[in-house]
Amino acid sequence: MERLLREIRACQICAAHLPHGPRPVLQASATARLLIVSQAPGRKVHLSGVPFDDVSGDRLREWVQIDRDTFYDASRVAVVSMGFCFPGSAHGGDLPPRPECAPTWHPRLLPLLSQVQLTLVIGQYAQMGMLGVPRGTRLTDTVQRWRDYLPSGRLPLPHPSPRNRPWVMHNLWFEAELLPVLRQRVAAALVAPR
Repeated sequence: MERLLREIRACQICAAHLPHGPRPVLQASATARLLIVSQAPGRKVHLSGVPFDDVSGDRLREWVQIDRDTFYDASRVAVVSMGFCFPGSAHGGDLPPRPECAPTWHPRLLPLLSQVQLTLVIGQYAQMGMLGVPRGTRLTDTVQRWRDYLPSGRLPLPHPSPRNRPWVMHNLWFEAELLPVLRQRVAAALVAPR
């Protein structure tokens, strides 16, 4: 695992396409019990090198009700994106994750995360890659079907970005129905085996 993480962090495969240069950001350990798969790091995370080290991370930790120390304990929580580097911005938002990243690294990394009990699949790009959601399917449709994915240990979520507050306000079932189950499942996943 450590050798693979060093390889990923030194990756230059799509350097020519990254306006801010490569800086792969991830967190993983063979003992992690919670896996968070998101889209790609944003600008602030690119600068800090720490996954979800931004307002979105604060909101995600609020959703799952775990503190920063637990969240950043790689032995318990893995954070793996569809693209490990900040892809840049355009038209007021971040660009999609680079298409080279997940096919290059996920087949080698994800099998090493054999202790994972729950995978949070955050945002459309992660849902396409991890759940096989067809391109063009609305995020709302996928997240509304969260009960269908839960038996396989996967839970689709919207991105916790402040830009998605209107989505949460419009979809009241998310906080009323999904968040209590999310919190319960995260707590159960993080309990170490005896």
